[in-house]
Amino acid sequence: MPKILIVDDDQDFVSAVAIVLESAGYQVATAYSRDTGMQIFNQENPDVVVLDVMMQEPDDGFVMAQDLKKIRPEVPILMLTSVGQVTGMDFDKDEDLVPVEVFEQKPIMPGRLLERIRELLNK
Repeated sequence: MPKILIVDDDQDFVSAVAIVLESAGYQVATAYSRDTGMQIFNQENPDVVVLDVMMQEPDDGFVMAQDLKKIRPEVPILMLTSVGQVTGMDFDKDEDLVPVEVFEQKPIMPGRLLERIRELLNK
């Protein structure tokens, strides 16, 4: 059973995403900060990471994505964020700044989330 790590400082959002993923049969690990997310990533060895951008620091997700790719570049990252709505800027994946496989805006419909997770696991 694939394991998904969710890293986001919004506990309600994490709970909602965890429910969707668990109901689809995935194991879920959660973290509410970049530091805790890195610890859990190293302990749990997830198959996919669902990551927010703005947590304690505005760029925590970008920094964490860069760090994750240095440790285990084969683990796909789904960056799921509202940073574009907050900043008014368009963000997308970028090999150096935003080294993620998928970049989606919040809110995301459960079906779309599950579709993206399946795509990442099948690569």
